[in-house]
Amino acid sequence: MRSTLLALLLITTAVVPAHAEPTAGRAEDPGNGPERNEVAATDPPLRTAARGDNRPEAAQGYPRRTLLRVYPEDAADRSARLGLATYHSLAPKLNELQKRSDRVSVEVIGQSTAGRDLYLVTLTAPETPSETRRQEAWRSRIEDDPVGARRDPLLRNAYKAPVWVNANIHGDEWEGTDGALRVVEDLATTSDPAKLDLLRRSRVYVNLTANPDGRVAGTRVNAAGFDLNRDFVTASQPETRAMRDVVKRVQPLMMLDEHGYVTNTLIEPTTPPHGQNYDFDLYVRHGYEGGLRMEQAVAALGHPETAKPEIPFRDYEPGVWDGWAPIYTAQYSMYHGAVSYTVEVPMRVNRADYTTLPVEELRRRSRINTDVVEATIRTALTYVRQHRSALVDNQIEMFRRGDAGEPQRPIPDGYVPGFGPEDRYTTEFPRAYVIPVGTTQRSGPAAARLVDHLVANDVRVSRADRPFVLGGRSYPAGSYVVDMHQPKRGLANVLLEAGRDLSRDVPVMYDISGWSHRLLWGASVDVVRSGRLDVPGRDVVAASPTGSVDAAPDQDLALRLADGKDAAALNDLLARGVAVRRQDDGTYVVPASARAKAIEVSDRYGVRFTTGTSGGTVLHRPVVAAAVASDELKALRDMGFDVRPVSNAVLDGGFDLSRVDVLFVSSGLRYDLLNPTARASVDAFLARGGLVTRGATGARFNAEARVLAAKAVAGKEDANGVVTVVDASGTPGHSFVYAPHWFTDLGAGVTAEQRYTGLVAGHWIPREDGTGGQDSAAGQAAVVSGRSERGGTAVLFGTEPLFRDHPKGLFWQVADAVYRTTPV
Repeated sequence: MRSTLLALLLITTAVVPAHAEPTAGRAEDPGNGPERNEVAATDPPLRTAARGDNRPEAAQGYPRRTLLRVYPEDAADRSARLGLATYHSLAPKLNELQKRSDRVSVEVIGQSTAGRDLYLVTLTAPETPSETRRQEAWRSRIEDDPVGARRDPLLRNAYKAPVWVNANIHGDEWEGTDGALRVVEDLATTSDPAKLDLLRRSRVYVNLTANPDGRVAGTRVNAAGFDLNRDFVTASQPETRAMRDVVKRVQPLMMLDEHGYVTNTLIEPTTPPHGQNYDFDLYVRHGYEGGLRMEQAVAALGHPETAKPEIPFRDYEPGVWDGWAPIYTAQYSMYHGAVSYTVEVPMRVNRADYTTLPVEELRRRSRINTDVVEATIRTALTYVRQHRSALVDNQIEMFRRGDAGEPQRPIPDGYVPGFGPEDRYTTEFPRAYVIPVGTTQRSGPAAARLVDHLVANDVRVSRADRPFVLGGRSYPAGSYVVDMHQPKRGLANVLLEAGRDLSRDVPVMYDISGWSHRLLWGASVDVVRSGRLDVPGRDVVAASPTGSVDAAPDQDLALRLADGKDAAALNDLLARGVAVRRQDDGTYVVPASARAKAIEVSDRYGVRFTTGTSGGTVLHRPVVAAAVASDELKALRDMGFDVRPVSNAVLDGGFDLSRVDVLFVSSGLRYDLLNPTARASVDAFLARGGLVTRGATGARFNAEARVLAAKAVAGKEDANGVVTVVDASGTPGHSFVYAPHWFTDLGAGVTAEQRYTGLVAGHWIPREDGTGGQDSAAGQAAVVSGRSERGGTAVLFGTEPLFRDHPKGLFWQVADAVYRTTPV
């Protein structure tokens, strides 16, 4: 164990992962102004919240009162049993606080998956519109002109320090909301001079419940089944996009993400590996010192259960609670200039404890947890008040280094107590990335999606006005350039770099350790390592349209799958009754008679049709029965497939497979556990229908149902990352794995469609007995296909092509598998 006395450490913007309970993967089976506290009459009146009303004009000043819609009382809200605030009680409380205090503003920053409002509470001393405009101008200058900001004495003296508190991102970790509510109500009504000074010199932003659907239902995930604290570089969910937009807009100096449950309480900084794209010296001093102060405040509560809080950086072995992946709120926020923390309150009240413990004990635990949340927030606010100037300078310096393209600073051993070689993770930033357009671009829709995603994350992208040469390669006008001399270069690089194989660095990782939008999102992206960058262009707000129909009016049209958007376009045409033909080489042909429809879908999905040739088998839109995880269900539906979710219970209940074309099995279905009638139905289906499987559950189903003759071998269960593969022709590519599988002993008629060649980025070590490692997987079949003796066809994936809705450049592989296994 790393044991060190506490000293200064800068915990950045990271609202770190709810690391409380490691998830080895998806489950397989079943401004300024007079200080006063008075009733706010109608000056200004409360405005009614509108859906999507999340961008108030700076000219409004503060307060910004919103009359929140009130939801009906929900007796099933699971927070009630704990004596905590129900979701339906929040709007009345916030409406009342806005009437009572001119320090409170509430905005609706979006809606949850199930349509509940997401509340952002802002606490600050009143500001006139002109004062607010000045604050916003200063915020922008810190990012856009950090050198000028550093030299601006008015900014450094009067800029209001933004602090962001994020609560309840995991729905069944409730108390962040309630501890934050205590602080909100206190700051709204206090007459304490220190707190009033805080509000004069700060803005405190509180996302009161980041996951209201999970709060009500008592689930970790949102209503779509997604863990929001794994979604930040993908932003597949509306709740995540709302949080992303908050951190971009407010640019916090400090951030807390309140979670549960870790015995004694956990307060970051994290263990190594620390993200290699951070200016970690700018994080660790404030982060560690702030963490120590929170530790002292929690211990001072006097609860025996909170006497010895844990700080992973100091107390845990490397990798146990790492800060590597940007998928978590805290780690992601660091890239926007925040000193951030994940806080895990100590007393478990969810899962089995929720139903088995007496109500009195649950409420006792929840009170302790709420005390911890309140203590950590108050301590963080005090730290910001006391170190405001240093924190502002810190954020300015981060953006200055990025804009200047300076290398990362070396951090000496002992920079903070305990900092040593095991903490040193750095990178060399390239000079630029180029996303080409034209013939060298693998997928126009994928390139446009990547550009739009970068811009949505506040990464600066330009579009070239004319052809140019860079890095020895020629590019056409319209190509996109990501100049890595930009304030948030760390964020740009963490999204676009390949990553790093960490297998020899640490024995374990908390969650995924490999991702790469450049390698996994389907677009061609070139890396320019060094040299002068002089490409005249314009900043991108949105990518240019990519759709086209490049064939004569009387010619059939061809489409090759290279992206999920291509599949969505095909399914759209199939749903309109267009006779699409699939050719043996994987080309999909649309008849010339459907040109008008092809033009429409080309425009809608951004796909490119070229000239087609005769021949091929006519397709129909497949009906897919899917025993899959939530992320896979979303991806299939986003691609336009007609999906019917199934499971053992659904099939045992008499689900009719006669109208199904393809069965997709990856979660929640065991052949051996089906009742006799359901098993007979599955057997009859497999004699005519197609099968697609993924992972351990899919491999087991294939074996027990005796579909393809292929032996599945399981890699180490927590292995994950970006891998290199080759297809049957030897063409190299990339894929993604989590708990990988490969296939051996391939029978007659079974073809290896992809084979593993190596790990690019991630963590993949063998088990203690030497099995399951990446060396064992090298050269083995990662994806296989064939026709079964039962009569149907099948494709088995040992990779994770739909994982958490992230590796979007792989989605087409699943779509093609579905089309190929659909009976003709």
